[in-house]
Amino acid sequence: MRPADGGLVAAAGLLAGAVNAAAGGGTLIAFPALLATGMPALTANITSSVGLVTGYAGGALGYRRELAGQAARLRPLGVPALLGGLTGAVLLLATPAGAFRAVVGYLVLVACGLLGAQPWLAQLVAGRRARLLAAPAAPAAPAAPIMLTNNGVATAAVTWPTRGGVFLAGVYGSYFGAGLGVLLLGILGILLPDNIQRTNAAKTLLSFGINIIGVTVFVVSAQVSWAFTAILLVTSCAGGLLGARLARLLPAAALRGTVVILGLIVAVVLIVSR
Repeated sequence: MRPADGGLVAAAGLLAGAVNAAAGGGTLIAFPALLATGMPALTANITSSVGLVTGYAGGALGYRRELAGQAARLRPLGVPALLGGLTGAVLLLATPAGAFRAVVGYLVLVACGLLGAQPWLAQLVAGRRARLLAAPAAPAAPAAPIMLTNNGVATAAVTWPTRGGVFLAGVYGSYFGAGLGVLLLGILGILLPDNIQRTNAAKTLLSFGINIIGVTVFVVSAQVSWAFTAILLVTSCAGGLLGARLARLLPAAALRGTVVILGLIVAVVLIVSR
């Protein structure tokens, strides 16, 4: 490993971990950095997934206050998240390297679209939350049952459509990963309306679980570049802890826009050069 490559990947890991916790899309930073070292696209994607898993762990740790009282709904969502992660990882390993190289540019475009749509999804989340709080009590059973968490916060009960959405997000998250947090935020925010910070915390923990199961499969596959992975594991964890704190204080619009622009540039380069 050249020192310049190691420094580039270290900086990318720190920023990717922070971006994943604060706005989502950290893969769009780590993945092109690994490509810049000369790594094949499939190996870079797998290495990025393994290396960024601690960033999700750091983000979940940073959100531990907002995770309090959410166990009752995170438990039923954990199973489809893990199954989706397993399915996506197996599908990725079954994809020939040449085929993945041909489609990865379009996957980056999908990720950019998800990130670009995040403000709209956030508005949907806020609107659903406001309507839930404003709805008058009715004697009939509501379409989406309401339950109280152990800290007294009202949330919607977990439904099968929510489980299905989390499963599909898990498949996507293990197969490529960029934009996973945005996708989960939209699913949880629309189907389980709650405070945005609590929804973001739940999204981060589920993303961590999806990545853990995917990483387990990838490690067994022996397609991981361990030198770069070690760098990402340390720096993305530090970035995740920092990003969770910054997300409470700073607007993410400028950060999101920068990541989208970077992703679009990377997508064009990948599509043109394939």
